[in-house]
Amino acid sequence: MSAPSAASSLPAASAPGRSIAAWWQALPLTAVFAVFFLIPLALVLMVSFWDYNQYEMLPGFTLKNYVAIFDGCLSRNEAGDMCVTVKTYLSTFKFSVLVWLLTLVIGFTVSYFLAFHVRSSGVQVVLFVLCTIPFWTSNVIRMIAWVPLLGRNGLVNDALATMGLVDKPIEWLLFSDFSVVLAFVHLFTTFMIVPIFNSMMRIDRSLIEAASDSGATAWQTLWNVIIPLCRTGIIIGSIFVITIVMGDFVTIGVMGGQQIASVGKIIQVQTSYLQFPLAAANAVVLLSLVLMIIWALTRMVDIRKEL
Repeated sequence: MSAPSAASSLPAASAPGRSIAAWWQALPLTAVFAVFFLIPLALVLMVSFWDYNQYEMLPGFTLKNYVAIFDGCLSRNEAGDMCVTVKTYLSTFKFSVLVWLLTLVIGFTVSYFLAFHVRSSGVQVVLFVLCTIPFWTSNVIRMIAWVPLLGRNGLVNDALATMGLVDKPIEWLLFSDFSVVLAFVHLFTTFMIVPIFNSMMRIDRSLIEAASDSGATAWQTLWNVIIPLCRTGIIIGSIFVITIVMGDFVTIGVMGGQQIASVGKIIQVQTSYLQFPLAAANAVVLLSLVLMIIWALTRMVDIRKEL
């Protein structure tokens, strides 16, 4: 009887050792996460409650920065106009929604073609690498490349004028909402393609064959089989695109001609004027909204379970 009892005590005795080893394995990643994510966020939150003047930040605790952000938002003026903060956030949300819709349609279409219509894995790899070409150069270079195409004397306006389709240059092609959305789609569609393509490649092809054998049309198979099984990729791609667009200020500044407001642009201007506590307060508000959007998206699918 002593032998079995001794053997049964071995797992219990080794459990603390396994627990300690797991903690040691998680320690490096935890340290990196704390140093490069948690501590900077804590510093931004702390600075958002400080005061400042033209020359320095004044450590302390004040709600002045948050009051300044929402100044005039709780009361309507005689004209009934919205406050600057609400207008800015609505403009940012507008760009996020438009870019999200366009990148989703383009990303899903490209991923569907690569996953289900390209049979050769080698060709799939080549075409997938082509989708990453925009990342081979910096964002600024990619944006500036649109200027000689869309400007008043650009190639597009010259071509339209040569064909007699327009009498004068089209003004809204550049430094407008159109050019900002175009640049965003050009820059960030890959962030939608990659996760959706990954989800599609994991779909069991026998499910599609079963749907076809059951008499389902191509659209019915797409809507009832492929799209539900790609939810994880769609949600991950949506999180990437929406969060990047919400905080972007370079693209809006360059392609909008410094004339279009966004939350990221306001934060960048405030930091340039050394208004760091006010910029930190704006960053905290923006981060809170982005986290709520991410939370709402992750409620639609259990990403950890699906992955």
